[in-house]
Amino acid sequence: MNFFTSILNTIGSGATAYILASRLRDPQTRPNTLAGFQMAESGAVPFLTKLAERATAEGDTWLAEKLTIHAADEQRHGQIFAHGLKELGKQVKTMAEMKQEQSQQKEKKSSPFFAKFYRDYDPESLKAENIDWLVFMASTYILELDASKDFARMATALPDNEPKSRNLQQSILSVAQDETRHAAYLYEAMQRRLPQIEVDELVAEWRKRKIDAMFTMVGEMIGGGGNSRSLVKDGAPTEINEQPVPELVEA
Repeated sequence: MNFFTSILNTIGSGATAYILASRLRDPQTRPNTLAGFQMAESGAVPFLTKLAERATAEGDTWLAEKLTIHAADEQRHGQIFAHGLKELGKQVKTMAEMKQEQSQQKEKKSSPFFAKFYRDYDPESLKAENIDWLVFMASTYILELDASKDFARMATALPDNEPKSRNLQQSILSVAQDETRHAAYLYEAMQRRLPQIEVDELVAEWRKRKIDAMFTMVGEMIGGGGNSRSLVKDGAPTEINEQPVPELVEA
């Protein structure tokens, strides 16, 4: 990463981390933020599972094993964020409820971040059965590496003077550790397929894409004034420690 790209990355990452940390710390926006994380983590499971099956079919048992562990981690992360919501007396809306709300809107907006990040790639080419392995590895490596840092920063933003927030803080830190491990295997996967100089070039390309996508997302978040659509509804409130946070699975 050259100096200019490094500066842009620092600025963009800092702005994103600040906004997300603020939304997680604020009791009013925390439920929607947790819901977004739950949906993102759980939503990745079918994709990763299909990739693991594809790797198995292609005879790459090492990658298949790593992807299977990755999918299990993301499933557990979704449960962690769902538990955090439950302690707040909230739960994610069902897909049917969200589709009904979307049908009442004149226009359905796609994610500005992913539209920019995966620009020049059509949706069909990004499906698990079609995606180029190097595109998957490099793009997901960047996302996982940055997510590990973002989750660690967000965890420190939570107040640690009351049990629910403290429990959530520790859980998010465990998610950050998993994301670091995911980034490591994805980087190794690239090294197994390419000379180091080509790995460096590929990572630099997707780092640039991530920077562009970050600035697009930050602009959208600031422009929207934080008034994103609600992803949660009221659920049955729980007592602290009524349900244990999902345990970590050793890789």
